[in-house]
Amino acid sequence: MPRRVVGVSPKVPGVHVQALRRGLAAIHEELGVSPAFPSAVEEEALASARAPRLPELDRTDIPFVTIDPESSRDLDQALHLERQGSGYRVHYAIADVAAFVRPGGAVDEEAHRRGETLYGAGQKVALHPPAVSEDACSLLPDGDRPALLWTIDVDAAGEGVGVRVERAMVRSRAKLSYAGVQADLDAGRADPVFHLLREVGELRLARERDRGGVSLPLPDQEVDLVDQRWVLSYRRPLPVEEWNAQISLLTGMAAAGLMSEGQVGILRTLAPPDPRDVRRLRRVAQALSVGWPESTTYPELIRGLDPSRADHAAMLNASTSLLRGSGYVSFTGTLPEQPMHAALASAYSHVTAPLRRLVDRYAGEVCLALCAGHPVPEWVTARLGDLPATMRESTRRANQYERAVLDLVEAEVLRDRVGETFAGMVVDVDENRREGDVMVTDPAVEARVTATSGELPLGQDVRVTLALADPQRRKVHFEL
Repeated sequence: MPRRVVGVSPKVPGVHVQALRRGLAAIHEELGVSPAFPSAVEEEALASARAPRLPELDRTDIPFVTIDPESSRDLDQALHLERQGSGYRVHYAIADVAAFVRPGGAVDEEAHRRGETLYGAGQKVALHPPAVSEDACSLLPDGDRPALLWTIDVDAAGEGVGVRVERAMVRSRAKLSYAGVQADLDAGRADPVFHLLREVGELRLARERDRGGVSLPLPDQEVDLVDQRWVLSYRRPLPVEEWNAQISLLTGMAAAGLMSEGQVGILRTLAPPDPRDVRRLRRVAQALSVGWPESTTYPELIRGLDPSRADHAAMLNASTSLLRGSGYVSFTGTLPEQPMHAALASAYSHVTAPLRRLVDRYAGEVCLALCAGHPVPEWVTARLGDLPATMRESTRRANQYERAVLDLVEAEVLRDRVGETFAGMVVDVDENRREGDVMVTDPAVEARVTATSGELPLGQDVRVTLALADPQRRKVHFEL
C-alpha cells in the first residue's frame, strides 16, 4: 500500500510527540542519516542564498500559484494555465536549484550523499539545507525567484504538441493547499485557472487510459500531528491532486521527448510486467472471485476495482507486484534499450522536484541545454553515468526510512491495546495461507496477521485480535 507521512485526521488515537521523537532518533542512527547538515554545508547554503545566479528573462507577469500540502515550505512547482485557440498553454515553473548550488561545492556533495529528502513524522532529512530548500530557492509567494520555466502547449485532446524550457524570474501569487483549492472548486468559487487545471487534468487522464497506463487507486496511509499527538489515517487523494500530478507527468514526458531527440539524458524507467506475473495475478483474481475476462487488459481491470471492497482491495494489493522494479537509466549518444515507464506507457523523466530529488536538477539542466541548442554542461555529463546508482541507493534508503517511521507510529498507537479486537480486511496471504497481511481501518494500520486455526480468508472482512505491539522493535502482529 502507498504510505506517506503527511495528512489530516483528528479522529484516530495518537502517539505523544516526545515518544515518537525518541523513536525517530533511533531510526536516524540505524540508517546513518541526520536532519542536521555539516557546518560547511550550512555556511555555503547561506552564502548562496544571498547571491544566487539570476536569469535575464523576466516572467514575473505570469500569475503563478503553488498547490501543496498546507504545511509544506519546500515548494518545487508553480503553475499557470491559459486557453490557446482550441487547446491550452501550460506554464510550469520549477525551482532553479542550480542557481544556488555550485557544482562540486559542499552543498552539491552533500546532496549527492543524500540523494533525496526523507520524510518522517514531524521531521524530515532534507536534500538541501533549509536556507535553500525552504527559503531562497522555494517558490514561496514572498518575492521573485529564479526558475526553470516550462511552456507546454496542449491540444484540444490533451496531447502535448510543443515544449520550451528556459531560465526566468517568476513570482508566485499565492501558496494554496489541495484541500482549499478542491473546496473552492466544489463550491463554484475557484479561480478560472483551476477550472482549466481540471479540464487539462481530465484530458491527460483520458490520454493515460488510451495509452494503457495504470495507477493503483489505493488509499495513502498517513501520519499527521493533531493537538501534539501523532495519528494514523487512510486517505484517498483529492481530484485536484490527480490533476496537478498530471501536469507534472506531462512535463516529465515532454522532458523525455527532448532527451530522446537529443540522445542525452536520464529517464525514469519501469519494465513491462513479466507474463508469468500477470498469469499469477489472474490466479489471485480467480481465488478472490474477481471477474477478469481474457479480453480485459490489466490496466482496464485496475480501473474497474473499488478499493473500499475487501476483495478488490486484496486484488489491488496483489497488483503492486507488477509495479516494482522502477529505476533510472542515463544515456549519451545511444538511446537505452528499454526507455519506457510501463505504468505510464510512455518514456518519462523526473524534472519537477529538484528541491527534494537530486536527479531532477541534472535532468532539468539537460533539457535547458537541448532547448537552447547548447552543449550539456560538463558538470552534468561528468556525473550523469553515476546518477542511476546514486538514486537507486537513495530510493532504497527512503523506503526503509518511511517503512520504519510508519512501523514505529503503528506500534506506539497500539501499545496499550494488546488483546483488543479490530475490524479489518485480509489483503495478502503467504503460500501456507496461515500468515499474511491485514489492513485495519481504525486506527489505520497494515500489519502481519496469523490464523490460529484454519486458513486466512483472503479478500474478506474480518475481526482480528492484537497480539503484539512493540515500539522498541517496531512490530505489530494480529491473530485471527
